[in-house]
Order: sequence, then C-alpha cells, then structure tokens
Amino acid sequence: MDFFRKNFKGDANIWAIIIGLSIFSLLAVYSSTGTLAYRWRGGDTTAYILKHAAYLGVGLLATFVIHRLPYKYYARLSQLLIWLVPLALLFTLLMGVNENDATRRLQFFGITFQTSDAAKLILIMFLARTLAAKQDQIRDFQHTLLPAFIWILIVCGLILPANFSTAGLLFGTCIALLFVGRCRFWHLTGLVAVTAVAGGLAIGGLYGLNKLGVDNVLTQRAPTWVNRLTGESEHYQADQARIAVGTAGFFGRGPGNSIQRNFLPHPYSDFIFAIIIEEYGIIGGLFILALYLALLYRTVIIVRKCERTFPAFLAIGLTFSIVFQALINMMVAVGLFPVTGQPLPLISMGGTSILFTCIALGIILGISRELKEQEEKAMQKKVVPTADSSSEEDNPEKTES
Repeated sequence: MDFFRKNFKGDANIWAIIIGLSIFSLLAVYSSTGTLAYRWRGGDTTAYILKHAAYLGVGLLATFVIHRLPYKYYARLSQLLIWLVPLALLFTLLMGVNENDATRRLQFFGITFQTSDAAKLILIMFLARTLAAKQDQIRDFQHTLLPAFIWILIVCGLILPANFSTAGLLFGTCIALLFVGRCRFWHLTGLVAVTAVAGGLAIGGLYGLNKLGVDNVLTQRAPTWVNRLTGESEHYQADQARIAVGTAGFFGRGPGNSIQRNFLPHPYSDFIFAIIIEEYGIIGGLFILALYLALLYRTVIIVRKCERTFPAFLAIGLTFSIVFQALINMMVAVGLFPVTGQPLPLISMGGTSILFTCIALGIILGISRELKEQEEKAMQKKVVPTADSSSEEDNPEKTES
C-alpha cells in the first residue's frame, strides 16, 4: 500500500476509475472480437486481446509518466504545437492511409497514427492557456474570443473532411470550454449560429456538386456527411445495437455470451457499449455511465481547488472531451443519437484513442498531484512548538533566574 501511495499520486478516485474502465475494456474487447478473430486470425481469439492489452499497457504507462510532470510545461508546449497541428492534419488529408473512403491516419514503419486525437489534446491545451492568459480581456470579442475561435475553426475544419463526428465533438467541447472560461454567452451563441449556417450551406453545396459529377476529396465525402446527419445509411447498425440493448434485460446474458457481436460491423469500437449492455445488462451499462460521470465530478472538485486559471481550464477541458465522447458513444448505442463512429474512451479497441485518452487522464492526475503537494506544504508551514519551547512548557520545575 505504501508503494502505491508513494508512486501513484493525485486523486485516488480517478485512479480507481481508470482501473475500472481498463478492466471492463479487456472483458468487452475479448468478447466482441470473437467473430473478427475467426474471420482474420483463423480462430485465434487471443490475438486481438493481447494486442489490446499491449495498447492499454502503453497507455497506462503514459498516464503514470505524465502525471509526474508539472502542468506548467503544457502552456508553453501548446504555443509551439498548435502551429504544427494544421500541417499534420493537412498532410494526413493529402498523404494519409485511406480507410472507409477517408484519410484519417498516417503510417510510420507499419504503425498507423490518427492525427485528430493529437490535435484534440493540443487544441484544448492551447485554449486553456489562451483563456488563462487573457482573463483580464475575456469579454473582448475582437482580441480574445475571435482569435481563439479562428484556431477552433482551422483545426476542426481540417479534421472535418475525413472525420465529421470528431470535428463536431471537438467543436462542441471547445465551445463548452470557452463558456466555462467566462466568454460572453451571446458572443458564443452568435458564432455558433453563423458557423452552423455556413457549415450547412457548405455541405449542401458540396452535396449538390457531387450529384452534378464534380469529383474531389470534399465532394466525395459530402454524401457521407448528409447520410450521417439524416441516418439514412446507418439503419442496420442502429437496429442491431437496439436488439443487443433490448434483449439484455436487467442482468444481461452474461460475460462472453453476446449474440449481436456476430451482426454488428464494429462491436469492438463504435458499438462496444451495446455489447456491454447485452452481456452485463442495464446494471453494467449504468455502472460504466457512473464511472464517466464520477470522472467529471472528481475533476470539478479539482477545478474548485485550483488557485490558478490555467490548470482549472486544462483539467475541465480535457474531462469535457472524454466525457462528451463517452456520452455520445453511449447515446448512439441505445438509439438516442445518430451513428457517429466515435469510440468509447479507454474501453473501445484502438491504439491512438487509448494513448491520448491516457495522456489526458495523466495531465488531470498531474494537476491533482500538484494541488495535493501544495496543500501538504501549506500544512507544514503552520506554526508548531519547537523542541526548546515545548521542553520549557513541559518542565514545571524550571523557573526564571
């Protein structure tokens, strides 16, 4: 126990949440990849779980390393990395690996890397630093909100052609962070409205050009965006997920007994929550939901203890990103939201998603660690009786000379 207290700093509840999600991840991925293993691995059901366990191990190692680093470095680092993000995203669009008619990943030495996951983390760090540095001018639309919003549009705009749902989720997370950062509500509302109208017109125009035969990267993706918004092409997946949820009951079919994993196209990533409910019932689904909400609750406690604005904005922004993505994935699985293709953070199979989720959690834990260390130092500075003074008080025979 002393070993864990000495080496694993920060909020113990968040560490418990990470462990709980990781355990569920191993169980759910092992169950949901059975069909995949028989299709591509000759029935070797351990191949995918070992690979996923390795990803989790690397991610948890990253959490451990990151949580020992001072959070002040992220403010400086974000100012440099934010300039590299558009270049990386543009390079991905032009030279990335094509998957499902979209280029979302770069490949280095046989290892694929999804640049949008890194872009999300860097943009949130940059916004946290910007909001913290300009709190005195936070109501200034032209010098504070507009420059920050332009960066949001640049990053989300470069993610959007290949990954509409990720761009939308990141945009919503950034708007929530700007609101928490005390930007004017009416300024945010106006910018969101203008962006929504302009985006709708752009998608409609590209869709029309596609129907007219214009062929390029944007027009090719336009029908996919429209289908995602309307749900026209996602009925099969949504129906299979509803069957998994609807037949689960209160306690589920039991671990490893899912039937719909044989019919869902991506039961190990996009629809893993449906498999969890099918096997572990409503209780299992509520438990997973409770873990993400507990993460949000514990982060709010951390934020309330922060005396500086940058760590507060950074912690809540990263938590928004994780929890919002989790809620959308779960709503898709139960039929409350259009199919988006978003993985369930720290549970779905996928290397890049797990890695950057773990990095984000490591940053949150690092902020919590520094707050605890500050509290301990403050306690040590309290006046305590010295050895000499205590000996005088405890010795009634000693009198003044």
